[in-house]
Amino acid sequence: MATKPRGSFDRKFIPLSTRFDHALLFAAQVHRNQDRKKSGIPYVSHLLGVASIVMDYGGDEEMAIAALLHDAVEDHGGRPMLKAIGQLFGARVAKIVDGCTDSYAEDPKKKEGWERRKLRYLHRIRSEDADTRFVSAADKLYNARAVLRDLRYDGDFAFARFSAPKAKTLWYYRALVREYRLAGMTHRLRPLIDDLDRAVTEVEHISGILGSPIRPPRRIGSRLKGKR
Repeated sequence: MATKPRGSFDRKFIPLSTRFDHALLFAAQVHRNQDRKKSGIPYVSHLLGVASIVMDYGGDEEMAIAALLHDAVEDHGGRPMLKAIGQLFGARVAKIVDGCTDSYAEDPKKKEGWERRKLRYLHRIRSEDADTRFVSAADKLYNARAVLRDLRYDGDFAFARFSAPKAKTLWYYRALVREYRLAGMTHRLRPLIDDLDRAVTEVEHISGILGSPIRPPRRIGSRLKGKR
């Protein structure tokens, strides 16, 4: 007896509107002079990749727009940028972008340290709505696949572009998988989180470090709780 496909082949096609075109142009302008982790690759490639994952796994147009804009706030302008996104693309897009943001510093060079930002994000993500977690997980799946590709070709040099050591980077990705699962799975989220889990597991094995979802320190976690 044939099983029903998980949804990739039976969705009704809805053409993208000009709102997506405007978001793509906006994202390209905002990130025009930025490359991907000092790789020389235009940053827009990452944004297109995350938007592609969002659509491939069943996200709607507004979620894809949020994917295009998910790094604009933390990389280019903080809360004033978030306000502009809300005015241009609506409250739902702004909410998702907000939920994908770990820094609101208007000057990206003045962001807080990596560990503090990531611990705070781990504290937040379980309470975000399913659409926000979907776009967030799509971002992490793109990143995990990029690390996996670089590991195969360049070995541990793949981690040289990160702000944190290899062990901490892998801990963060494993902790995110745990938090996404604990937040609850929807029919649309499950395949995405499962594929993220597989990608992170493969990165752990190839890199030689099996990450584990360590709890954030109580002292730091208590100070960060509720703060955004």
